[in-house]
Amino acid sequence: MNRRTLLGGLFAAASVPALSACASGITSLDNQGTTSGGGSSKDGVTIGTANFTENQVLGYLYAAVLTAAGVKTNVRPNLGTREILIPAIKGGDIDLLPEYQGALLHYLDPKATATEEGEMQNALAVALPAGLQVLPYGMAEDSDAFAVTRETAKKYGLASLADLKKQNGKLVIGAAPEVKKRQVGVVGLKDVYGVEFKEFKSLDSSGPLVKGALKKGDVDVANLFTTDTDIQANHWVVLTDPENLIPGQHVVPLIADRKADSTVRKALARLGNVLTTAQLTELNRQVDKDKKDPEDVANAYAKQHGLA
Repeated sequence: MNRRTLLGGLFAAASVPALSACASGITSLDNQGTTSGGGSSKDGVTIGTANFTENQVLGYLYAAVLTAAGVKTNVRPNLGTREILIPAIKGGDIDLLPEYQGALLHYLDPKATATEEGEMQNALAVALPAGLQVLPYGMAEDSDAFAVTRETAKKYGLASLADLKKQNGKLVIGAAPEVKKRQVGVVGLKDVYGVEFKEFKSLDSSGPLVKGALKKGDVDVANLFTTDTDIQANHWVVLTDPENLIPGQHVVPLIADRKADSTVRKALARLGNVLTTAQLTELNRQVDKDKKDPEDVANAYAKQHGLA
């Protein structure tokens, strides 16, 4: 079995939700720790995405702006976690994927301490494997959040992540499986706040499983994304993070050097300069609540804002 066949099998088997989420910022093409290089998009760009709504929307937005710039694109959505996506982009199965600054940095370097956007961009440039680069980050952001219902917050006196320690051994947390082993997750909550849970339930990434479990009371704490419209709709309480465990998470394109030419860089920078957190949240709502197709939603946005 050759490598591409094997990786294709991994893609097909990947059912575990994936990436953490994102932040807002500077999109100048200069001074962000990126390299120019001699890449070329003339043979097209294959865009991969993780298997949650927002990342799919971003992938199709990337496709829309690149197509408008004359670049042939192919989107491979729902591929899985970084454990699949990063080897895929290194190996050439995909060329580009929407990422999130802080989450990507902690994946590459769990001991990273950078929290400011520019510092994280520079740290990413150092931490990335050879052959990959991050392009300028955009205004839109979507951070991880740990949320509880209002009833749970009142019952246990929960307002911040630090308050969880008072209930050690009593509460159940629900999240995507990888959150159990990630710094922005169970590991960091214990290291930074001294929090220990009664149980970890493997569910999904700010999706119907974890949100349904929170509503039903099957979990007490849920790992969600800040752009998830269900947080406000259900009046859930997002616990504050006084020790800054959760880094800033601007949306940032991760691309292989082989495709990072000026056409691609300029097109994605245009999108980053336009797309806001509020707009990204609304696009998520259209997919999750209105049941619209992510590609249709992305294309409509791109046309509305003169990007396609």
